[in-house]
Amino acid sequence: MFVDKAGVKFLAGDGGDGIVSFRHEKFVDRGGPDGGDGGDGGDVILIGSRNQNTLATFRYQKLLKAQSGNPGESAKKHGKRGESLKILVPLGTVFVNVNGEIVAEILGDGEEFVIAKGGSGGYGNAHFVSSVRQAPKLAEKGEKGELVEGNLELKIIADVGLVGLPNAGKSTLLSVISNAKPAVANYPFTTLRPNLGVVDINESSSILFADIPGLIEGASSGKGLGDEFLRHIERTSVLVHIIDIYNSDIVNSYKTIQTELAAYKVNLSKKPQIIVINKIEGLSKIEIDKKIAALKKAVPKTTKILAISAQAKIGLDELKFTVFNILNNQKTKEIQNKTNKIAVIKLKPDVAAWTIKKSGKNFIVRGKKIEKFAARTNFDNDQAVDRLRDIMKKMGIMRELKRQNVDPGIKIKIANINFIEY
Repeated sequence: MFVDKAGVKFLAGDGGDGIVSFRHEKFVDRGGPDGGDGGDGGDVILIGSRNQNTLATFRYQKLLKAQSGNPGESAKKHGKRGESLKILVPLGTVFVNVNGEIVAEILGDGEEFVIAKGGSGGYGNAHFVSSVRQAPKLAEKGEKGELVEGNLELKIIADVGLVGLPNAGKSTLLSVISNAKPAVANYPFTTLRPNLGVVDINESSSILFADIPGLIEGASSGKGLGDEFLRHIERTSVLVHIIDIYNSDIVNSYKTIQTELAAYKVNLSKKPQIIVINKIEGLSKIEIDKKIAALKKAVPKTTKILAISAQAKIGLDELKFTVFNILNNQKTKEIQNKTNKIAVIKLKPDVAAWTIKKSGKNFIVRGKKIEKFAARTNFDNDQAVDRLRDIMKKMGIMRELKRQNVDPGIKIKIANINFIEY
């Protein structure tokens, strides 16, 4: 089954807890703290694979979870790292988060992307030994692994997209000029999924064509099959718009498809196009020229109009070489545009930054770095809480609380983590 969109959740592994342990061995004086650190949680990694062509795997498996790290052990033994979860996805897969932002795009075979990062393991008490703290009885908890939720979307990687109304002859054309074997029948919506075919131009050149299921009026808003498959045209460089010459209103057929391409979330009508009138076998040159003349009034002057018969294999060589030339010109333009673009340097957010907000009688502290320390703190351990206070003091948080006249005993909450007293 061809599936090109799937809602998923990726959960990276939690870091293992550090432990509190003291060395107790016969004939060993002053063994001291020897609690080991917890192991890091495993990552969730997307890997591009040319052997995958659908997202059907994710249709029933909505949660994909990596392994958590093991806790530390005595004798300063480090906990085992959690095994990362490696997920094979088709080339052209995009991950879009719940905010509609594109997070990852997998285009190359073997290309990897860490979609969810595993949590770091917590430090054991051996990590906190110092000249003033020779027997620490505190250890950190492991960090939680990242939970990432959104949609995987497959956008087929092809050079050329075949578009048109149902029964225009797209599948027939693809089957004749390429190695593809799409379903062909004398009724609308024969094509229920995008089909790919490699078209050889000469001994050294070939083009990848994609046959997109037939579009109808309203496809961009969900009617028919086209809405689900318009995304596959996004990656194509050139569109071949196929029109059945026997349509009673050939100009309206052209306008219907252009309207749907333009109404999509990305204006696909702006892509370079070739208009192809199909099924000309059995018609006279006068009849064909009449149809072309009618189309020329509606089509931009720079757009090429060709007449072919996929069934009778008429005009196919001209079509292939025309597509090849336009495609090469378009790729040259794309390379030049990329070269001319000015790099935009984005400032990374300051992870040490924090804010304090009053909530009722209490105060809430927020900030990436301090929240990370708080998440690793065992609030049932007085030494661990004292360490967190020391960190807040070094970061200037305690000074700001004092400046805001916070009274002793007032509760301080770090994000959604436990309260501590000021």
